[in-house]
Amino acid sequence: MRVIAVTGSASGIGAALRARLETAGERMIGVDRRDAEVIAELGCGDGRAAAVARVEAACDGRLDTLVACAGVGPQVAPASAIVSIDYFGAQALLAGLRSSLAVAAVAVCSNSSTLPGADGPLAAACLAGDEEDARRLALARGGHPACAGAKLALGRWVRWSAPGAEWTGAGVRLNAVAPGAVLTPLLQDGLEHPVFGPAISSLPIPTGAFGAPEQIAGAIAFLLGPDAAFCCGSVLFVDGGTDALLRPDRH
Repeated sequence: MRVIAVTGSASGIGAALRARLETAGERMIGVDRRDAEVIAELGCGDGRAAAVARVEAACDGRLDTLVACAGVGPQVAPASAIVSIDYFGAQALLAGLRSSLAVAAVAVCSNSSTLPGADGPLAAACLAGDEEDARRLALARGGHPACAGAKLALGRWVRWSAPGAEWTGAGVRLNAVAPGAVLTPLLQDGLEHPVFGPAISSLPIPTGAFGAPEQIAGAIAFLLGPDAAFCCGSVLFVDGGTDALLRPDRH
């Protein structure tokens, strides 16, 4: 029985992953603002530090795998909260729990990271660890750029970190998934937004419909398991073909 921590475990993809792994007999440590073993707010430094300490206590210092799943969408206000949760919250948990990890970790990114404008000063501020500047840029640019930039930075951090001595060199795999539009409470909230709703609905999905949380959970479960032993710094797009359709010459 593995000991697995999942942030954002109370709803959406995190809840689907938790259900899948619990059914398989794994011991779960959920991290969320409600209905979890560890109640924490990942949008601020104190909350992140508390989450790391409480997970370490719950697992007695040994964690097999970790999934940084907690995140918010472009409709969340203020936009500064998006970068604090989507990048800094995820990165802090991955880095903070690294010494307790024994096998693997997965970060949940997004195919929004490939949107025009994602690669810019906001993503750079995230990767530089400058949360104050990243929050300022998010407020100036708005929800979509904040979400895209934060998720791009998270995927890039995974790519930068995974091959290094602290991760793969220490025997711990680090990879990411990049979901597309998945029918979760978060997406539903975005669809109901007067500005972001039409933008979300306009995204083409070659497979024909929004994804299901269970489909993303399956991809994460693969990356956590032994069949992914040769994956290092991979960002697996699970988006119904949206990225392939819009960027066929990029890989």
